[in-house]
This record gives sequence, structure tokens and C-alpha cells, in this order.
Amino acid sequence: MNALMNTYNRVDLAFERGEGAYLITAEGRRYLDFTSGIAVTALGHCHPHLVKTLQEQGAKLWHTSNLFRVPGQEKLAQRLTDASFADAVFFGNSGAEALECGFKLIRKYHDDFGDPNRYKVIAFEGAFHGRTLATLSAAGNEKYLKGYAPNVEGFEQVPFGNLNEVRARITPETAAILIEPVQGEGGMRAADAQFLKDLRTVCDEFGLLLMFDEVQCGMGRTGKLFAHEWAGVTPDLMSTAKAIGGGFPLGACLATAKVAAAFGHGSHGSTFGGNPLAMAIGNAVMDVMLAPGFLDNVAKLGRHLDKRLADLLKRFPKVFTEVRGIGLIRGLKCAGSNAEIVDQARAKGLLLVSAADNVVRLLPPLIVSEAELDQGIDLLAEIAAQAKAA
Repeated sequence: MNALMNTYNRVDLAFERGEGAYLITAEGRRYLDFTSGIAVTALGHCHPHLVKTLQEQGAKLWHTSNLFRVPGQEKLAQRLTDASFADAVFFGNSGAEALECGFKLIRKYHDDFGDPNRYKVIAFEGAFHGRTLATLSAAGNEKYLKGYAPNVEGFEQVPFGNLNEVRARITPETAAILIEPVQGEGGMRAADAQFLKDLRTVCDEFGLLLMFDEVQCGMGRTGKLFAHEWAGVTPDLMSTAKAIGGGFPLGACLATAKVAAAFGHGSHGSTFGGNPLAMAIGNAVMDVMLAPGFLDNVAKLGRHLDKRLADLLKRFPKVFTEVRGIGLIRGLKCAGSNAEIVDQARAKGLLLVSAADNVVRLLPPLIVSEAELDQGIDLLAEIAAQAKAA
């Protein structure tokens, strides 16, 4: 009998250990992991620097609460702000918490410095922002909202990439625009650089805040530390999580000084957020990601994957119909069932994850080698060849 709540449709497969880009069962079977825990284990499994940091910090201090200074928070916040648009950071435990922090900050900012009547957020169809009631309401996906009515008020969705619809929805109550520069769950759709620039212009025109959700696409996955950097656009605030802890629960809300000024003592808080253990690991992740050449190599790997995926599409246009995404956050739109592709890949020792719009997600760790990328694409080619023959 299983005492777990029945919330996950799990595959009957368990892993005992991991090494780099591989997960390994108790029986010793190795699987090439192109899920990275859904873009979490960006430095692969059991990265030696992260393991060493965990062991050392675990033997010293785990938790103190935010009643006291946490030097690791100060260090990690400084590194994140030095490497981004932001001036201030709040640490939590997950992407959903980082989004919730952002939603509160948006309302508090307008209440303190703008128009208190502004509270509504325009988001986009196909988005995924988390599993809390507010983040589900922000995304507006009926699949995930069913059974949880009423929705949290204050969010509305427009078609992804449609600037006219954005402008048409702005009212005196609109406070902000929220977008994932690359939609993950929503089908691996990357926002056009010009569209992100246009959103910045619209926000400036109407006095709105621009918030990016980089929970999945941030932290190096596109070949830059944050995906919006490719467009040269500066948001007012941003959520990130997943890869920032390399597998340890950690999330962050980043903001400009102007916006962060809305938070004072008691405005927001977290019991576990930013504790010494999490901060040690977050800083260890940054040690690796900010090292000279690391992000350049991710970009190089992304270009290699581009070529392999383009070739796969050319060879099997009746199996895979479109390539999406950027860098190492990629999607293959399938002509048939994406779930079947995921199952067939797993049978061959390749782990993938599905997404909306009949897309298969490829999220290899950022430390993957070109040979391992080739191995994964070769296995997909085998599956496509078998489908073509059938």
C-alpha cells in the first residue's frame, strides 16, 4: 500500500544514483537524462563542487531563520545583482514562491508609489507559473484550475506574442505584464526578441511593471545567465528557481531598487528561504556558472544541438514537425503522440519530458558533452526511423 497522495502519474522506474548526465537504477541500468529534473539539475547529478559544498556546510550549520543575518544570502544576492539588471533579491524555496513574492511586490509598489487601484496582471496563454492558487490563476490553464474555483482575481491572459491584444487589455487597474521569455510547460515557445522589447515600451508608456518568469529558462539554460538578455530588455522584476540550487530547493525574486523599495520590514517573509545550507549550495552553483567560459560553452552546445535537431527534422518531417526553444531548452513538436515518443525514448535509455501542444522537451544538463547530445539525438532518430517504417 502506498501512503502518498495520488497527485503524480509516475513512471514505474526508480533511480539509485546519478553521475553527470546519467541516472542509474539499483540494477545498474544507465539512462541519459535529458530532463534534468525538469531543468533543475543544470550541473548534472552529483557535481563534485556541489557535493563538497553540501558536505562541508551540512557539517557546520543548516538553519538559523531570518531573525539573524545570513552571510551566504548577502553574498549570493550580491552575485546575482552584479550579474543581472536587479538591485535587490528575496530568497524563497521554489519558483512558485518567487512568483508569489513578485505578485505581492507588484501590488505593494503601486499601492506605495503609483496608483493603489492598479493590481491586475496581464499574462499569456500557454504559460505555467506554478501550483499555488495565485500562480495557477496567473497562467489561466483550465486543465490545472479545474476543481479549485473561484480563481484568484486579478489575472488575465492574452495570446502569446500578440502585442495588439496586450494593448487592448490595459485598463486603469492594470499593474504589470508577466511573461516567460521561453515557455516551458506551454510548448517550449520562445518569445520573439522584438516582442519583449515592445512589452518594455508598453510598460513604460502606461506606467506598468514588466515581470519575467525565468524559473525554467533562466540560470544559464539559453547560453546566457538569463534568457531575456538575448533581447537586451530590462525587466522591473523577475522570478527564478530550479537550476539556481542545482537540485536543492531554492528560488529567488529579483527586482530593481525602485520596485524593491516597496518592501519594508514585515512586508514579506519565509521560514526556510535563504537558510545557510541553501545559500551555500546556491553560491556553489554560481561558482560554476560564472566561471570564465562556462556560459560560452553552453551557447556552443546549443548551436551544436541546433544543427542536430535541424537535421532530425529534415530527415523525419512526418515524425517531428517543428523545433522550438533556444540553447539547451528545446522542444520537438510531434506529428504523432508526444507521450509515445517519451515512452519509446525511455525504453531506449533516454529520459525526456513532454509539454503542451504535443511537444517533447529536451532539457539536458548544462555540463552535457557534444557526444552525449549526439547520443540522445541518435536515439530519437532510431525512434523516428522505426515510426517511419511502421
